Amino acid sequence: MNDAASPTLMPLLSSVGYWLLLSLLVGGAANRLPPAWLRCPPLRPCGPIALGIRHWKRWIPDAGPALPGGVRKSALVQRDRPALERLALECRRAEWVHWLLWAAALPTALWLPPAAVAVNLLFGTAANLPCLLLQRHNRRRVQAVLQRMDTSLSRR
Repeated sequence: MNDAASPTLMPLLSSVGYWLLLSLLVGGAANRLPPAWLRCPPLRPCGPIALGIRHWKRWIPDAGPALPGGVRKSALVQRDRPALERLALECRRAEWVHWLLWAAALPTALWLPPAAVAVNLLFGTAANLPCLLLQRHNRRRVQAVLQRMDTSLSRR
């Protein structure tokens, strides 16, 4: 390996390895979290659709089915209450994964020079913020459907 290239290449290789390994570890750990840990108060139904989310959401990959027991969040197979509750839970799980991965850019300051840390922070933001917005959007929509189901049941 060329000695002149290694000071530039090592931060890049360590960052790529770090993000890949961390994504697998965090995703795998989140997949094992009990549902009770993922429950949270419903999101407020109001608010604008995040930055034209319906136009760009198709470009966001769905890693849900990559893990054992994972759920594809882009296609809803069943529209009954348990399936919708599971989808809301999986959206919450994905939110946690992306919050943790975003925060994971900070420890790169332990071994990388400041410019490389800044690049990792930018990468962490670019890779996780759209996913967070999308999962919140999806969870808000699922919660609205569940609320309408409750309302229609209470009217009967």
